[in-house]
This record gives sequence, C-alpha cells and structure tokens, in this order.
Amino acid sequence: MREFREAVVQDAAAIASLINSCYRGDSSKKGWTTEADLLDGTRTNEAEIQSLITTPGSLFLLCVDDEEIIGSVHLQEEVSSGYLGMLVVKPDLQGSGLGRQLMEAGERLVREKWRARKMTMNVFTMRPELLAYYERRGYRRTGKVKRFEPHDVHGIPRVEGLELEVLEKDLYE
Repeated sequence: MREFREAVVQDAAAIASLINSCYRGDSSKKGWTTEADLLDGTRTNEAEIQSLITTPGSLFLLCVDDEEIIGSVHLQEEVSSGYLGMLVVKPDLQGSGLGRQLMEAGERLVREKWRARKMTMNVFTMRPELLAYYERRGYRRTGKVKRFEPHDVHGIPRVEGLELEVLEKDLYE
C-alpha cells in the first residue's frame, strides 16, 4: 500500500540511492528525469541527505510502497516561500502520475506547515521538457538564471554553460 510520510535519518541511504538512480548513470535513462547527458558523478550522497533531514526547516517527503521508497522530494522553508528540489520517482514508475501526486502533497505540506505563499525550484535551462512539465503544473518561469557550479557531490558538467532557471508557483491560486 502506498503512503506519503516524512523521512527520518535512517532513510538517508535509500533516498540518496534513489535520487542518484533517477538523475545519473544508465539506470536514470529508463526515466525522463535523467541528467546523465549533462553531468557525470553523483547528484547527492547519504551525508548530504542526512544533513538536509536534520536541518530545521528542511525535510524529505517520501512515497513508500510496502516499505520501499519509490519517490521523494526535498522541501526547504525559505523567508517567504518554500523550495522544492530533488523530486524523483523510480525510473520504471515515471509517467504514472506519482511525481505529480508527490509534488502536490509537498505543496500542501509547505502551505500548511510553513504557511508559505509560493514555491520555488531550479531547473536546468537545457531541459525544455522538464520546464514544460512544471509549467503545466502551475509553475512560471521567472527569467532568473544562475550558473551551475560544479561540485564533488552534485556532479561535474559534461557540457559547457550549464544554467538553472528559477521557477515559482503561487500556492494560493
């Protein structure tokens, strides 16, 4: 039976493994959220996930099916908004609507728990299909772009000029 719940520190290794399998390497190419053509290396690691879980105003919302974590999203409280990142669904389950459900559950949680009025996220400008996906879910492109900074944990660029665009959504529309 599928359920949504907040992550605990003991989930960190499984969350990191899921995120890396969705963004990097051959396993990620089974789904459409892969960044394997843009970046080498990992997307995250267990230590980073543990840190995010234990930081006040930061959490992971999980979708669990019979004790297996099949989807997750990182939510961060910001000054007047929430931040949504690392939204993933197991590659062989992508396209089933689970990502949309997880995103909507995360938006509700941020609205209710932190009273945030809007949600922001960063998306690679070289991923028009992802930008379009989030626009269909009510996010708008802000035109704010920032350069992707290479990092041992977050990946090493395979292409020049990687940039992230900030998207935002009003949570009370």
